[in-house]
Amino acid sequence: MASHRRPKDRGRAGTTARTAAGLALAGAASVTVFGEAGHAEPRLTADEARARVDRLYEEAEQATERYNGAKEKADTATGRIERLQDELARRTERLNGTRDGLGSLATAQYRSGGIDPAVQLALASSPGDYLERAGMLDRMSSRQNAALRALSAQRRDIEQLRTETEGELAELRGTRAELARHKRTVEQRLASARQLLGRLTAGRRAEVLSSGGHGSADPARAGRAATGSRTGLAPAAAPNARAARAVSFAYDNLGLPYVWGATGPSAYDCSGFTQAAWRSGGVSLPRTTYTQINAGTRVSRSQLEPGDLVFFYSGISHVGLYVGNGMMIHAPRTGDVVKLAPVDQMPFAGATRPA
Repeated sequence: MASHRRPKDRGRAGTTARTAAGLALAGAASVTVFGEAGHAEPRLTADEARARVDRLYEEAEQATERYNGAKEKADTATGRIERLQDELARRTERLNGTRDGLGSLATAQYRSGGIDPAVQLALASSPGDYLERAGMLDRMSSRQNAALRALSAQRRDIEQLRTETEGELAELRGTRAELARHKRTVEQRLASARQLLGRLTAGRRAEVLSSGGHGSADPARAGRAATGSRTGLAPAAAPNARAARAVSFAYDNLGLPYVWGATGPSAYDCSGFTQAAWRSGGVSLPRTTYTQINAGTRVSRSQLEPGDLVFFYSGISHVGLYVGNGMMIHAPRTGDVVKLAPVDQMPFAGATRPA
């Protein structure tokens, strides 16, 4: 009986194993087929890829401008805190001086006025000596009262300064957290754009980079364009000396790399570049696109003159410097360089003529 049962058990075990193996293979096949089908990126056309890449770069630039605003706010708060701390140190030093003066007054008063006035009169060699001592005590008492009032006022001022400093520090901590959040957003969007471009074939990637919304992101191509761009079109005459200097600065810096958050002199982001250009003309612009658009007189597209700031996208997330003939110079995006480009390359949002 046993000899007949063993083959039967082996057969059953073999069948079970084969069945399990078959199920495993089928399961693996289904996971492979459906998993790939579920997770594979659909093949994108060049236009679709370009639209996605441009959108990611636009979101990165929006976050960059928010980062720039938060950084400016943090820098300003840091400066205020340093001034408050310096003032707090000076007032604390004065407080200590007042306190030391009170100690000296108290010591002198004790030495000369610690005896009952009647006893002093008895011990005085003459009434005149007593009156002189009494007058001195009165003067010391008045000085002491004045010093006490000053000490009290100084303490109130110091407490107010400490409260103000603590409030500024709390605000700075919040601003730094905001700064870090915007930085993460920029880095995430740029990483997503790089990943998307990395999944494209070389030919399609070149096609996408050749005509994105912000212009070519191919540094070599952009560098060649920047090198020859000034001779391609004669610059239009600027309306005044300051605008002329801003335009000249823009041309002189063609080919420098875009780096988000950068304000020069070796790299720029878009608003850092326009800020630096107008600074060379003696005009101070705010740091971000959404504040620069209000720094001057708003002008229509038909009124543009060299030196005007031109803004793009509904969120006012990009800016360039108009140089005439329908062209601007701008710092486009990560991986690109400062370059000459048509104003109509991106969705126009407005223009400002700096004061």
